[in-house]
Amino acid sequence: MESTSVIIMAFNEAGNLEVVAREIDFTLSELGQHYEIVIVDDGSSDGTDRIADRLAKEFTQVRVIHHGANQGLGGVYRTGFEQAQNSLITFFPADGQFPATIIEQFLSLMDDADMVLGYLPSRNSSLLARSLSEVEKILYRLLLGPLPKFQGVLMFKRRLLDDLELKSTGRGWAVLMELIIGASRGGYRLVSVPTEMRPRMSGESKVNNLSTVWANLKQVLALAAISRNGWHKSTRFMSLL
Repeated sequence: MESTSVIIMAFNEAGNLEVVAREIDFTLSELGQHYEIVIVDDGSSDGTDRIADRLAKEFTQVRVIHHGANQGLGGVYRTGFEQAQNSLITFFPADGQFPATIIEQFLSLMDDADMVLGYLPSRNSSLLARSLSEVEKILYRLLLGPLPKFQGVLMFKRRLLDDLELKSTGRGWAVLMELIIGASRGGYRLVSVPTEMRPRMSGESKVNNLSTVWANLKQVLALAAISRNGWHKSTRFMSLL
């Protein structure tokens, strides 16, 4: 039986972390999975760190990694890559927008896939957020070529981290996109599936603004430079509607 590592990405999520961690733990225990939950506290200043430590004392399956200073998404992903000990890896934000039932949805597909990518079939976001998202998609396609459908959470086999040398640095999500693109161009089996998204439990979103888009664009330019140095050309991904 496969084993699962769930990385919870937490930066100033004191109002949400405990509910999210308990939901994920309950879901995995009901599935009878061998699992671990790794909370990556990315330099929080609102008490998230103390909540994470308390959860680790209560649940034997929970571990906590504290960043002394905020490292951004890039730092959290790299820490998760390094710390995950099981054969399947997934990342969940601590804001509660993605229900833990997605884990069961993804696990049902992993026998026939190396990576399962969630996407959002519809979003009730603002006109500005939707417009920024569409502009980003056009730029990404122009700079990086065909991309598998992805927006939200994913699950992948740990061996991809051994097979693919990731070069991206920095605070943003470029290292995750490099993994996805490298897998899609390297002949691995990728599947995209629609997933649910719900409102944040509390607090405000840290994305979907002009500064985030600009930071993301700089990362895409860096990824485009990496791609010129030899990503495999073959693509092997599909979408399940």
